[in-house]
Order: sequence, then C-alpha cells, then structure tokens
Amino acid sequence: MKIAVFGADGRMGGETCRAISLDPELELIAGIDIADSRDKASGGDVVVDFTHPDSVMDNITWCVEQGISIVVGTSGFTPERLEQVRQQLGEDPSVGVLIAPNFSIGAVLMMHFSQVAAPYFESVEIIETHHTGKADAPSGTAASTAQRIAQARHQADCAPMVDSTTHEFSGARGASVDGIRVHSLRLPGVIAAQEVRFTSAGETLSVVNDARARSSYMPGVLQGIRWVSEHRGLTVGLEPVLGLAGVLNE
Repeated sequence: MKIAVFGADGRMGGETCRAISLDPELELIAGIDIADSRDKASGGDVVVDFTHPDSVMDNITWCVEQGISIVVGTSGFTPERLEQVRQQLGEDPSVGVLIAPNFSIGAVLMMHFSQVAAPYFESVEIIETHHTGKADAPSGTAASTAQRIAQARHQADCAPMVDSTTHEFSGARGASVDGIRVHSLRLPGVIAAQEVRFTSAGETLSVVNDARARSSYMPGVLQGIRWVSEHRGLTVGLEPVLGLAGVLNE
C-alpha cells in the first residue's frame, strides 16, 4: 500500500514515517507538512494525519474528495465534527476514515477496562498528563474515557457521584466531561500518561497507562492503516480494529 503522512515534521508524524518505512508491506510516498502541497499524496491508498485540530477537518475533506482513505490521530473531535465527517462520506462511502483518540494499544485497553469497571464503584475521576506542547485539554483520550464511563454508569442506572464541594477556585475540581471530573497536567519531559481512579468505601481501583516512547503508538497506527484500507465509512476508536466488543463503530 502507498501511504502518505500529514504532519510529517512533528514528533508523531516523524515516528509514523519511520514505522511505515520499516514495514515491508507499506510504501511511504510522501511526508507532508504545513509548507508542502497535499498533491504529493495524490494516488496514495491511505493518508495518516497527525497535524493540528485547526487543520485536520480540511485534510479529511481533501482525502475524501481525492478518494483516499485516512487514519486520523489528531485530537479535538467533538460530536459535531464527527457528524460533519459522516455527512462528507455520505450514505454510500467510497473510502474509509478511522479517527482514534489514541493509538496506544495499552491506552485503548485502559479505556475498555475503565468502561467495564465504571458501574461497580461509587465514584471515579481521571488524571491525564501530557507534554507542554499539547494543544488541547483535556486530551482526546481522557475525554473519550470520561464519555464511556458516563455512558456505562447511565446504562447501569448508577446513583450520582457524591461531591460536596461548594467553594472552589475556578478549575480546582478539573473539567466536567459528561459529569466525570478530568484533571489535565502539562509538564516537560512527559509524553502521555493517564490514571482512572475508581473508589468505593474502603477500596480503590486505579487503571493506569504510561506511554514512555512514541514508538508505543506505532503498532496501533499500522493496524489502523490496514483496517481503513478494507473498511469504508467512519470508524471511531481503535477498538473495532482490535476486535474489542461494546464500542462505537459508525
């Protein structure tokens, strides 16, 4: 397969270019960044996008119009943006679009395990840590985790979580994502880490993922490339690629 990478000069884009170059079944035809023309990707089979929330929607539109499938690792996808992608693809899509908040297999399993554990505990909060160059907060992974936990608790008819806070500095209790508190840390020397902390009386369960090198994302990216080349339409999350049940696959 012929692959192009958007955001090739970035950390994740550069790592993706290296991983593709080492895979005997894939050919890197273009590494494209902000100063380059996307036309270099014309004729490719799949584009991988690790760019910026401000530019990713235009990149998806270009790929759909060119008839090129795309794997998207860029953050910042809201339900409204996902709906926009669905409308672009239409009722009979000719290409595939895979949008995943995280390509770390460990992180995907962390989200999956958290969704399973959510109904069994009285309370849960999320702490996510990323490098200081990250543009969005909370991270896409943290937001997705919170949404899945909230959905699982709603389906199980769980009681509301107790929080007696009445006085606080703005942001002291973190952001609220579907009622789940998410605390974002931005520190130098960090790549990505997340802890989901569940508690009930007398017991705590922590589900933790810590990415120490960007190479940890590459198995998921490569699997995503192969998946999107064979599946038309929009796929949200890496879970369908890994064969995990109970996930969103549009």
